[in-house]
Amino acid sequence: MAAVADDVRAHELISSARVEGTPVYSPKGEKLGTVHSVMIHKTTGQVAYAVLHFGGLLGIGGHVYPIPWERLRYDAVRRGYVTGITRQEIEDAPSLDLDDTDRIRESETPMYSYWDAKPYW
Repeated sequence: MAAVADDVRAHELISSARVEGTPVYSPKGEKLGTVHSVMIHKTTGQVAYAVLHFGGLLGIGGHVYPIPWERLRYDAVRRGYVTGITRQEIEDAPSLDLDDTDRIRESETPMYSYWDAKPYW
């Protein structure tokens, strides 16, 4: 267990390319999906939200959901992110088309409202 903790401290920064595809789990260990991408504010460098790929079979037919970054916590043992968000909450959440994930702020407003999260701006 100490080796895992040492590994996390030794690598406090991570490339966004390595975050993409990382699994997201419920606290009970149920895999909820994977991180499709991470949205970063161009000028502040602040991570705004993760785009969670959820559903589908072998990556086909799934949907993407913006999840406020602060709702995810990295778990070194699981080698993935853990969230208190339930599968049902994700299913009920506003989704995005992949082409809309890097669009204007108006597309983010429903996400921040649904998750009762403070916008990054």
